[in-house]
Amino acid sequence: MSLSVKVVQPAGILDSTQVNSFRQAVSDALAEQPDVVLIELKDVSFIDSSGLGALVAVLKMTRSRGKKLFVCSANAQIKMLFELTSMDRVFESFESRQAFQEAVLATD
Repeated sequence: MSLSVKVVQPAGILDSTQVNSFRQAVSDALAEQPDVVLIELKDVSFIDSSGLGALVAVLKMTRSRGKKLFVCSANAQIKMLFELTSMDRVFESFESRQAFQEAVLATD
């Protein structure tokens, strides 16, 4: 059995001006009924508190539908934010999309 994955790739600064479009992108991805949603953060330069809140909201939205959510390719600022807020314990995160694929998809 292979897992279906939808990748959401926000870009720029994930703040209050971006959270609605980000949530909508994840909602649209979930509408396609994937097993896994991957949030690839390689093009995100900064996340503020509202962006972090949106990440938590989409994690809850994904889990409520019985799906899994992973995060990959976070920069140093985002990693530090995750550590300071203990979100590194909440989100399962990978260094890169390739690391995600090797860890999650290779276990099929």
